[in-house]
Amino acid sequence: MQPRNMSMSGVVDLAAVKAAQEAKSKAEQARAEAARQGGGGAVSPADLVIDVDEAGFELDVLQRSTEVPVVIDFWAEWCEPCKQLSPVLERLAVEYNGRFVLAKIDVDANQMLMQQFGIQGIPAVFAVVAGQALPLFQGAAGEAQIRQTLDQLVQVAEQRFGLTGLVVDAEAEPGDRQAPDPQTIPAGPYDALLEAAVQALDAGDFGGAVQAYKNVLGDDPGNTEAKLGLVQAELLQRVQDLDPQQVRRDAAEKPKDAAAQIAAADLDLVGGHVEDAFGRLTETVARTAGDDRDAVRLRLLELFEVVGADDPRVLVARRALARALF
Repeated sequence: MQPRNMSMSGVVDLAAVKAAQEAKSKAEQARAEAARQGGGGAVSPADLVIDVDEAGFELDVLQRSTEVPVVIDFWAEWCEPCKQLSPVLERLAVEYNGRFVLAKIDVDANQMLMQQFGIQGIPAVFAVVAGQALPLFQGAAGEAQIRQTLDQLVQVAEQRFGLTGLVVDAEAEPGDRQAPDPQTIPAGPYDALLEAAVQALDAGDFGGAVQAYKNVLGDDPGNTEAKLGLVQAELLQRVQDLDPQQVRRDAAEKPKDAAAQIAAADLDLVGGHVEDAFGRLTETVARTAGDDRDAVRLRLLELFEVVGADDPRVLVARRALARALF
C-alpha cells in the first residue's frame, strides 16, 4: 500500500523505467481488448469519481494508475476551502471524460495515507501515474490553473506512459467494468524484446538491457519505450564500476576536466541529485571549449532524456544551458 516515488524533487527512480513500460503495455493491451470486444470495458461516468481509503488504495489508486492517471483530492469535512475545490474537481473529472479518475481521500479517516504523502495542509491534490506519485497543487486554486495542471498531467501520462484514458459509456452500469484478462491479449511486436530488457535491468545486466533496447530501436527507431529504457540502462552501465569517492575527488580537483565532471554528474543523477547533476554540467559547459564542451553538452542532453523533457527541472536547466552556450 506504500505509494512510490513520492517526491518529484527527490531520487530519480531509474527502476521506474520498468513501471513505465509495464504501465504503457497494460494500457495498450486494455485498449486493444476493449476494441476487440466491440467497446467492452467501458466505465460509467459515476466511476470517474471514487472515494478511496487505506484498504483500497493499492487497487483503487496504484493499480488503476497503470490504466489512467489518478488525481487524488485530500479533503476533510471541516475544511471550507475543500468544499469549494472538491466540486470543481468532480465536475472536471466528468468533463475530461475518462482522461483521469478522481480519487477522494478523507484525511481524518485515512491519516496513514496523509503521512505517506507528506501532506502538511489541505486541500492538497496529487496525481499517481503508473504507480508514481507527484504533487499537483496545495490550497485554493482557480479553475483556469486547475485546468492547465490537468492538461499537463494528461499530456505527460500519454506521452511518457501511453495512458490515453478510459472509455466512458453513459449507459454502462456503475462499477460494472472488468479489466481485460492479460492471458487473452495478443503480445505486441516488441513485447518480448522489451521484457527481456526489463529482466536484464532487474538482474543487473545493464549491457544486456542496452543491447535489447538497441535491438528494438534497430527495427523501430521511434519506439519511445526503448528510447527511454536505453538512456537509463546506459547510465546505469556507466556508473556500475565507478569508485564514487575517487570520482568526487577528481571532480573537486579538476573543475575544468570534462571527463571528471561528466562522471560526477552521472553519479549525482543516480543518487537523486538532479539539480546538482544539471548544474555541474552547465557550469562545465561555460568553463570549457571545443570537443570538451561538446562532450559535456551532449551528456547533459542525455541526462535530460533520463529525467524527462516535461520535468520542470529540465526546463530550468535547458534555459541555463542556453545562457552558458550563448
